[in-house]
Amino acid sequence: MCKTATATAQVQLPPAPPKPPMLGIAPANGSTDLSPMSRVSAQVVGGSLTNVSLVDDYGNVLTGVLSPDGTSWQPAQPLKYGRTYTMQVASQGASGLPLTRSSKFSTASPDYLTHVYLETPGGLPIHDDIRYGIGTIIAARFDENISDKAAAERNLVVTTNPPVQGAWYWVDDRTAHWRPAKYYAPGTTVSVAANIFGVRVGDGMYGEENEKATFTIGDAHVSVADDTTKTVSVFDNGKLVRSMPTSMGQGGYQTIAGRTFSFWTPPGVYTVIDKAESVTMDSSTYGLPVASSMGYKVKIPYATRISTDGIYLHQLNETVWAQGNTNTSHGCLNLNGSNASWFFNFSQPGDVVEVKNTGGPKLEIWQNGDWSLPWGEWLKGSALTPKP
Repeated sequence: MCKTATATAQVQLPPAPPKPPMLGIAPANGSTDLSPMSRVSAQVVGGSLTNVSLVDDYGNVLTGVLSPDGTSWQPAQPLKYGRTYTMQVASQGASGLPLTRSSKFSTASPDYLTHVYLETPGGLPIHDDIRYGIGTIIAARFDENISDKAAAERNLVVTTNPPVQGAWYWVDDRTAHWRPAKYYAPGTTVSVAANIFGVRVGDGMYGEENEKATFTIGDAHVSVADDTTKTVSVFDNGKLVRSMPTSMGQGGYQTIAGRTFSFWTPPGVYTVIDKAESVTMDSSTYGLPVASSMGYKVKIPYATRISTDGIYLHQLNETVWAQGNTNTSHGCLNLNGSNASWFFNFSQPGDVVEVKNTGGPKLEIWQNGDWSLPWGEWLKGSALTPKP
């Protein structure tokens, strides 16, 4: 028997066709009513980007940044409201095969834009070149009513060093206040950012532009005005540095020119708002006629304001006889010239002033009484706090 040789045939497969890259674009083609802060990007896998253009319907070209490896691109500036954008992207796969894609999308056209101002409760802008007191309150004031307060609040960001617990409280439909759970420690740095551009905060209403502010907490100044002793005790970093006799609100109510006025100094925790070496105090500014029995218009020196409705610690030499023993004022805390000028120079915005043991209605938040509200109640004023 003879042996037969068997030959094995080699089958040659055709080469695999070149693969195009995988190319992704955002936003998707046809997207409408987008926030100007929507993510805009081009990304490629298995290749590199060779050209990206982003042009609005006015012919404006938005510049962009290409990643070092050439696989991703994003614009270097935000989009604008009420624009239609065309994005064209060209790429090339590792095999040399090209792939192009395009996307056309449009941003929201707001019915209204709202601006936000970062201030203290007295309406003054926050400055980074002065020291603030341990009770400083941040006010975010919008120039329109905000119906979606949760959306707005999520974009009001406060950071502190060292970190502290804090929360926003909506005083009204336009204003939110932020305070920590406890007084700041001296030396704390505080930064607030209102990142509202592109954020829908109501029906047809969007944030106009972002705002930010930074400040530093100075020494711990706490003053306690006790009606039992009719004395203002001033503490600097926990040490008593001055005791000042005072005459506070005489108390009671009177109906004058058809309106009822309170002459109490409301008990509660105030903070210093601002101060002036001379202030013209005019009772007609809150409806009490100057010509009435309780009316007045007088220039007052060394006035340190602690409430939004006009309560000051100020010089009034005419009541030196009453300071320390009798309440005679409309609500302010009268001091002699030496004490008033000293307190004026000592004070910084946000310093704490506690008024104790007076009668009448308690201090309200709208009067600059944020610290008079217990922390648990304060948290209920946040739009992000779950409601029962």
